Amino acid sequence: MCIRDRSVLIIADSGTGKSTSMRHLDPKSTVIINIANKPLPFKGWKSKYTTMNKDNPKGNLVAVSSAAGIGKAMKHVNDNMPHIKTLVVDDWQYMSSFEYFDRATEKGYDKFTQIAANLAQIAKMPKDMREDLVIYFLTHSEDSTDINGNRRVKAKTVGKMIDNTLTLEGLFSIVLFGKVVKDDNGVFHYGFDTQNNGENTCKSPMGMFDDSFIPNDLAYVNECIDKYNN
Repeated sequence: MCIRDRSVLIIADSGTGKSTSMRHLDPKSTVIINIANKPLPFKGWKSKYTTMNKDNPKGNLVAVSSAAGIGKAMKHVNDNMPHIKTLVVDDWQYMSSFEYFDRATEKGYDKFTQIAANLAQIAKMPKDMREDLVIYFLTHSEDSTDINGNRRVKAKTVGKMIDNTLTLEGLFSIVLFGKVVKDDNGVFHYGFDTQNNGENTCKSPMGMFDDSFIPNDLAYVNECIDKYNN
């Protein structure tokens, strides 16, 4: 089941500019769900993003890590914050990691089935959310091999039991892969692959992006999505 073209999965190694890609988003129309509850990696973020709580209901930064808490926050933004046009779920892989550690003493395979079900539940939420809301899920990558032994880079999970139950990328029609490219002058360029290169799992609708490698800038991605859909 594919999600609509305003739900985006971004996969990248740590340190390749995944979270930094939020730096040009308009904080007045953006909410970030910060699962790892860590500082944002760009200058001036504290003056742009404040924690949402009962004393500050108009905040635009939510620190929550459970599937239930993330789902509640997403629903709140959708139902009660119509001015918000971009929602970012940052470090999404930690939702599963934290649940796995919380349930580490449990025996059997049921916990893996539930972890996979929670991932799928959150990934499917955008299909019932506002059409004017772009939703990003930022997650880490990991190396794997396919049945033929070829290298493949995919979204990181907490183990093969999850992979056997759920193909995360299959729930999205837009999957971008973050990478760093060094040019002939030794300058590093941070960006996103938009199409599969035979080793990663990225994809996007034909014609949505002008290039196969684009800047790691979610504001730019928003513009491309809006132009494509309108």
